[in-house]
Amino acid sequence: MAGSGVFAEIKDGDGVFRYYSDGEWKASASGKSVPIINPTTRSTHFKVQACTQEEVNKIVESARAAQKLWAKTPLWRRAELLHRAAAILKEHKAPIAECLVKEIAKPAKDAVTEVVRSGDLISYCAEEGVRILGEGKFLVSDSFPGNERTKYCLTSKIPLGVVLAIPPFNYPVNLAVSKIAPALIAGNSIVLKPPTQGAVAALHMVHCFHLAGFPRGLISCVTGKGSEIGDFLTMHPSVSCISFTGGDTGIAISKKAGMIPLQMELGGKDACIILEDADIDLAAANVVKGGFSYSGQRCTAVKVVLVMESVADKLVEKVNAKVQKLTVGAPEDDCDITPVVTESSANFIEGLVMDAKQKGATFCQEYRREGNLIWPLLLDHVRPDMRIAWEEPFGPVLPVIRINSVEEGIHHCNASNFGLQGCIFTRDINKAILISDAMETGTVQINSAPARGPDHFPFQGVKDSGIGSQGITNSINMMTKIKSTVINLPSPSYTMG
Repeated sequence: MAGSGVFAEIKDGDGVFRYYSDGEWKASASGKSVPIINPTTRSTHFKVQACTQEEVNKIVESARAAQKLWAKTPLWRRAELLHRAAAILKEHKAPIAECLVKEIAKPAKDAVTEVVRSGDLISYCAEEGVRILGEGKFLVSDSFPGNERTKYCLTSKIPLGVVLAIPPFNYPVNLAVSKIAPALIAGNSIVLKPPTQGAVAALHMVHCFHLAGFPRGLISCVTGKGSEIGDFLTMHPSVSCISFTGGDTGIAISKKAGMIPLQMELGGKDACIILEDADIDLAAANVVKGGFSYSGQRCTAVKVVLVMESVADKLVEKVNAKVQKLTVGAPEDDCDITPVVTESSANFIEGLVMDAKQKGATFCQEYRREGNLIWPLLLDHVRPDMRIAWEEPFGPVLPVIRINSVEEGIHHCNASNFGLQGCIFTRDINKAILISDAMETGTVQINSAPARGPDHFPFQGVKDSGIGSQGITNSINMMTKIKSTVINLPSPSYTMG
């Protein structure tokens, strides 16, 4: 049960979950809390501390001091602690998964999977960090024209300092550890600002790092209202790097942050292009999986289907048959479709649906909504003048646009302001490669739905979908900088062999 057993100390006597600073669980001096609404019941399920700017400042300065000592900790020791945290996290997957079910309405089986996957990510990161940070480069000067071998250059990767990690609601554990683990193995300290929905799951995860024995001040977790502490955090002069996953807020952060490295993934309108020679059964299965898993609340969900007119009827028929079999209901019951995260999200989705209805889209199912729960809906004959053709619903609504040429599909994909992922279904690998090269996205999947992972694969977007690249190796490299030491010799020296 959340906040009990080994997690009892993270909750105060009034049932409000504490924030984490200097190796201790604390109540905010504000005396205020932020409610976390259960998407299923639409009532307050948890409460977290509403931290003040003064408390945030103390956290960041403490992280800055702790990082100096952590940078002197041997790589093997950093990895050892990460492995320990991973084991503790997986051992306590049940209460953390329970939080995900109650906070973000994630189906129970998927909630457990997220926690286990997060433990695996931490362990992999520990191993990868030891490998790539355990070696540097040795350069000699005479490889550049006009120089004798009088200079030896030694390069290594060194930490940045304090890394600010801001994960999204849909993967508040996995997309937190994907930032925390690379930062720590690289010698940085970490300040975590979890999303409101998902904050309690993140606090439980942080406690696993606490139990693993990381030094005081190295890891902090601050909760509160973004309107009160958001800008203060992201613009803090002691923050050396920001890793953010979310929506439009990331664009605002990038404009306000100083001259520090930014790693941002800000959503997508992932297009699925289906050609005439595609395996339609395979395409239909992936459209349903890609479009409706976790009720479509994923950055890498299929957000628009661009199908050749000649096979569109067949595809829509097969997708419809699979949509009818999706279970709808509570996350505790492991339903395929569960309530979307907030009422405002549900209202936004409904606005897209009503716009499509007004403009003549074909509803393959009757639109149905109860509170935050929206039944899966396939919209056929969607046109470019409809909002759903361009905007990201982040819900179980999927538009189908019928196209008459590959070029038309590529044009629609590239006309989007997003460019996260896309996918192509065809039996012709030569066509697939040409289309992939033409698509302006960070990743293209061939004969599979878009996906983030496995977690060591590079993950990035172009245009408004983000800055930089994620994936374990890329994140470690991004959270370090190069340090060079040059040895100057009095005369040229060459190894004779």
